[in-house]
Amino acid sequence: MSILPLPIFELDADPERRGGTLTDAEAYARLKPPTSIVVCYGARRMVGEFPYAGGAKPGCGSKLVVHTPRGTELGEMLTTTCSNGGCGKSVSRSQLLKYIENSGGKDYPFTNEGEVLRVAEPADLEAWTRLQASTRARRDCAVEIARGFALPLKVVELEAILGGESLTLHWMSLEETAPDVAPLLQALTEAFGGPVVGQQIGARDEARLVADYEKCGQHCCCKNFLKVLKPVSMKSAKTQKATMDPLKISGRCGRLMCCLRYEDQTYAELAKRLPKKGARVNTEEGPGTVLDGKILVQLVLVRLDEGGREIAVPVEELQP
Repeated sequence: MSILPLPIFELDADPERRGGTLTDAEAYARLKPPTSIVVCYGARRMVGEFPYAGGAKPGCGSKLVVHTPRGTELGEMLTTTCSNGGCGKSVSRSQLLKYIENSGGKDYPFTNEGEVLRVAEPADLEAWTRLQASTRARRDCAVEIARGFALPLKVVELEAILGGESLTLHWMSLEETAPDVAPLLQALTEAFGGPVVGQQIGARDEARLVADYEKCGQHCCCKNFLKVLKPVSMKSAKTQKATMDPLKISGRCGRLMCCLRYEDQTYAELAKRLPKKGARVNTEEGPGTVLDGKILVQLVLVRLDEGGREIAVPVEELQP
């Protein structure tokens, strides 16, 4: 039995009869391949904008084989910076540069020294999986070799790249003065049959490499999106936290939580809206004195003059 075409379906298949509205497939077919792609790569989640000359039209999250100053690596597409790209969520170059400036400026780990070679193929992904498995064993070997040198350092991670041009040893000094690791790197180079580059890191960078979830239930900010890890002041902690218990204000790295720093401006603005302790205010139930305030929820604890009763009042409901 043959299938008879229905006129309504034939009309829907013609873009001209749909008022020029395109389906997602038709819109995608009209797009040109991007000429530049923003890529995230490496264990420390570095970011680069690299030119692309291929014919594929990758989208956000696509795995890419890129060439960086370190060699051939596997990266992940974040966006395109050209309007004709295959990703519908592309950003302009000015938006990208503004984001970088607002996120740390010169300290932001950004580079344009590289190139997108191709969209990762199944063979690339299989090679990467094998490389990751072998790197775990080599990291254990590196720990043993480092232990033999009796240096005051901690081996955090051994990072390999797809092309195998080099290995990066991420290490932390256990003393204020960093030890000389040149003999250790030479021994590792001989053991692994290829150059090993040393990269000294701090406690926050260690968390970025090996931590997973924070007490809030989300991925650690340093691992998820935060690129520039600056010191956090105790003043920020005092402003934002009702308790100064180190267990509650410290992150996985043992330092003050990074969210205390980048949320500080919001707390400062909200704090300005709260009347100070001891201030006289008027409420719907009468005048009273401010005893305390909650910044985030914007509530004020007021002791009423009449009867001495204490009530919680939203800031916006305080009367002049």
